[in-house]
Amino acid sequence: MSATARHDEILSQRELRNESGRVLRALGEGRSFVLTNRGVPVARIVPLDAPTPSLPSVRPANRVGGWGGWRPEKAEKGRPMSHILNELREDRA
Repeated sequence: MSATARHDEILSQRELRNESGRVLRALGEGRSFVLTNRGVPVARIVPLDAPTPSLPSVRPANRVGGWGGWRPEKAEKGRPMSHILNELREDRA
């Protein structure tokens, strides 16, 4: 592979097909390529800019003291779980 004036590597269609893993790793490192078909440049393959997250990836805990003291409620005897779930779903609507 050689480089152009923009420091893009020349990449043939055959190299892209046979060495796609290497090309993807290079793109991940920020390198770009000019794709050729029979020696004629037809496209430029460039890495995407890293997207900025719209929300923070970590949020503070809402519960103080952890979950160690939490115990699930017991189901009512003689009442099918499907009825309880339907009631909970009605609360969301």
